[in-house]
Amino acid sequence: MSTYETMSFHLETERLILRPWAESDAAEFCALLSERGKGTPTVERIRSSIAELLAATERTGIALLPIQRRDEGDFIGYCGLIIGRSTLEEPEIAYELFQRAHGRGYATEAAGAVLDAAVATGRTRLWSTVGVWNTPSLRVLEKLGFERDHLSTEENGEVVWLTRSLP
Repeated sequence: MSTYETMSFHLETERLILRPWAESDAAEFCALLSERGKGTPTVERIRSSIAELLAATERTGIALLPIQRRDEGDFIGYCGLIIGRSTLEEPEIAYELFQRAHGRGYATEAAGAVLDAAVATGRTRLWSTVGVWNTPSLRVLEKLGFERDHLSTEENGEVVWLTRSLP
């Protein structure tokens, strides 16, 4: 078992609430993933993805959390820590928001809360991997103090690896 504290699974910011997944998130999660333009997964497939995310959280003590706007109460995306292309010791921060929620600072706000949660676990470094084409996402990470480390080439194109040391 890791020597890190378990991440907080309920984070609040001025405008947002990040909380654990519920089965009722499946339809919205489906709609979000369909915005990627690679087809729409079935709600059943997403329900099993949610179960896998919850099981991974149980195993690792880190989580990808749904984001909902505090006032509206609507699901606008997710943000959290994942192993991804990295490790449990130095996990990746990941986020994805509905296009309708872009450009309002929500990703920066949610990722800032997740960054604080990562610090509280005792971790010393985080990673993020972003397609070189994804300028808005790269801007979010720069605002949060991430620095470019290296590039890798994957089947979807070039990926920027960014890292940030934690206090």
